[in-house]
Amino acid sequence: MSIIFFMIGISLLLALGFLGAFLWSMRTGQQDDLYTPSIRMLLEDDAPETSQPQSNA
Repeated sequence: MSIIFFMIGISLLLALGFLGAFLWSMRTGQQDDLYTPSIRMLLEDDAPETSQPQSNA
């Protein structure tokens, strides 16, 4: 019977931890722009720089 109280206590601590992480992410702006990261792979990157071949002299 005591294991039930232990498990309820652990689950409440875990739930409070997730709630704290969610509130922290909302307060620091982690959830502000959810659209741009999903289309970032479709945008073109800058052209890679071409380097001159090195000669082995």
